[in-house]
Amino acid sequence: MEKPTLPKGTRDFGPVVMAKRQFIFENIRKVFQKYGFQPLETPAMENLSTLTGKYGEEGDQLLFKILNTGDFLKDVDNQKLEARNSKLITSNISEKGLRYDLTVPFARYVVMNRNEISFPFKRYQIQPVWRADRPQKGRYREFYQCDADVVGTNSLICEAEIILMIKEVFKGLGIQDYSIKINHRGILSGIAEYIKAVNETALFVAIDKLDKIGEDGVRQELLTKGFDDASITTLFKILSVKGSATNKIAFLAAHLDTTQHGMNGLRDLQEVLNILKSYGATIDHVDFDIALARGLSYYTGCIFEVKINNVAIGSVSGGGRYDNLTQSFGDKENLSGVGFSFGVDRIYDAMEELKLFPKNAQVSSTVLVCHFDDESFHYGLGVLTQLRSAGIASEIYPDQAKLKKQLDFANKKGISYTIVIGSEEVKSGSLPFKDMEKGEQEKITIDQIISKLQR
Repeated sequence: MEKPTLPKGTRDFGPVVMAKRQFIFENIRKVFQKYGFQPLETPAMENLSTLTGKYGEEGDQLLFKILNTGDFLKDVDNQKLEARNSKLITSNISEKGLRYDLTVPFARYVVMNRNEISFPFKRYQIQPVWRADRPQKGRYREFYQCDADVVGTNSLICEAEIILMIKEVFKGLGIQDYSIKINHRGILSGIAEYIKAVNETALFVAIDKLDKIGEDGVRQELLTKGFDDASITTLFKILSVKGSATNKIAFLAAHLDTTQHGMNGLRDLQEVLNILKSYGATIDHVDFDIALARGLSYYTGCIFEVKINNVAIGSVSGGGRYDNLTQSFGDKENLSGVGFSFGVDRIYDAMEELKLFPKNAQVSSTVLVCHFDDESFHYGLGVLTQLRSAGIASEIYPDQAKLKKQLDFANKKGISYTIVIGSEEVKSGSLPFKDMEKGEQEKITIDQIISKLQR
């Protein structure tokens, strides 16, 4: 018989791992709700017409498509089958696909429920997404995203609060060494205009690879796309600017003053920093990265990307402003939106690598009731009821077994305390209460045990 296996790029999560994941989820959910975001869920599958064309050509290739039910080949033309080209028959055999992200389903929801929504609409969504990507460290085919989006306002307070939420989530998770990279689509367009780029898209694609292939690699790629040496030299003069966000903004303002897009982008970015200052927040961890060029097939304003430093993992969060997403669904009114997403799987891997999970990031009983015989077992059930009635997570060892086996069970499961009941305890009501971590034990009543645990 063949041994069971998992599809590549997917994973099981046992109780220990799930407890740590829940620790991350709860921290994120708490911050989202604190900032006024409401929960939303959408189906795992969407119509392919909803998904395609929203992520660029590369994104479309990574969509997991679902075969139609029944005989999905019955209506396919024989000539298309004989051509042995799957692209020719996709529309005939597949009408649905697994969602690639949570933003596009959110936009679809907004368009379908416009009359019931109060704008600005702030929603958060914590659900899995699927991408037919090549599995590798930190990259999976099934993974969770935790999105927060605001739609129906152009206010830059939304961008500022994204930064505040990221900082608050990371504080709750104990992550201290990280960078919130921020840029603006307008600034990139201004740079393209300033250097007289022959192909704006090719420029952005190349710039986005800077941290992967280096300056020489980007230079070679731009040369093959028709850029001349003078334009490339000017480009790297801009990209190499160091210093604070204020210094970079001043430098760019002096060079992009003739570009409308560039100046609009710089004003937006400066306003985000001003709003943070009004909140009384510092700009620690915030890095104005002129080379940041992610998601430009749909982002139209500020762009965000978050990386945890000193770990072999890519970005753990990202997002930006989009002005045209609902229009792709035939929406006549231009609803501007801005949002970001946490990649929980990558955050988990980073926290494991940095050993940041606290000891209490686990889901387990607080107390295990142990017993020696049938009489003490039934007495223990009454003790168990009192513990649970007081809101204390508890369980009783279900079988008759040696005490060592019961205590080993408590240790393996990470249960903090044990109560051992024998015939003497049944008579006296004085119960041996043991702290499993410290190894300390005392004999006290169940009321005293409950009082101690509730403190």
